Amino acid sequence: MGFYSSLTVFTGLTVIAVMGVFVLTGMAGLFSFGQAAFMAVGAYVAGLLAIRMGLGFVPAVLAGVVASLAAGLLVALPVMRLRRDYFALATFGFGEAIRALLNQSVGITGGAMGLFGIPVVTQPWMVVGAAVWSVWLVRTLKRSALGRDWQALKTDEIAAEAMGVPTYRRKVEAFLISCGLAGFAGALFGFYTSYVDPAMFGWFRSAEWIIILFFGGINSITGTVASALLLSALPEFLRFVAQWRVPLYCGIVIATINLRPRGMFGDWELSLSTPGEVLKGVRRRRGLAQP
Repeated sequence: MGFYSSLTVFTGLTVIAVMGVFVLTGMAGLFSFGQAAFMAVGAYVAGLLAIRMGLGFVPAVLAGVVASLAAGLLVALPVMRLRRDYFALATFGFGEAIRALLNQSVGITGGAMGLFGIPVVTQPWMVVGAAVWSVWLVRTLKRSALGRDWQALKTDEIAAEAMGVPTYRRKVEAFLISCGLAGFAGALFGFYTSYVDPAMFGWFRSAEWIIILFFGGINSITGTVASALLLSALPEFLRFVAQWRVPLYCGIVIATINLRPRGMFGDWELSLSTPGEVLKGVRRRRGLAQP
């Protein structure tokens, strides 16, 4: 595995997972500190099916996504009626419970030693394609009636319900989409590294995804993608100051969030019309705009 190939894969997987967090937090206004657990479910289910049953790459990845959706539904149905802060705590508890289960199930998952022998199938071009597809999917959802319901839910849940938005159902849908994307990233991850262990999927990874979202702009898909690309690559390029790279990384994130509370991009989105709008603005400033 070359350095740049690995960096491309891990950055692309982060984009996929963070797109799920964007749906849940950026559009529906819900916070989860257990999304990495669904990445673990996708990775372990896909890996176990490939190792123990000889299942092919595509069926195993799909099974990992389905398992993540099932786990998400198991969590969502009882806790989605909780207040948002209690929902965040419940997802944190679920994430830690999944890690404990993986650690204790030595005969199935390998316990703390991890799961070895997953076939290496995932290629950088696959991850790039999957990341582009996930961005397209979330962009389409944001512009749909479903996305508008999520935005209303995020702004004022009581008002949204009074206007006929099925708030409980919409929250469950946002959570399941987020879980599915996390499981998809996890399955691809397992088929790239050939090894997974519970320590890879702690709450710190879920927190990192939320930081990426806020760093780029909680309302901007463009900002979220740019933030994922930057913050995934930044620690690697700070290796020349090995003992200082974590403090530098944290300092850059904290400074940006404080100086730009709405994130780097705020609400701005890149579109096909953006270059034309920029050119039109330049002409207007130069007094060349047509009357």
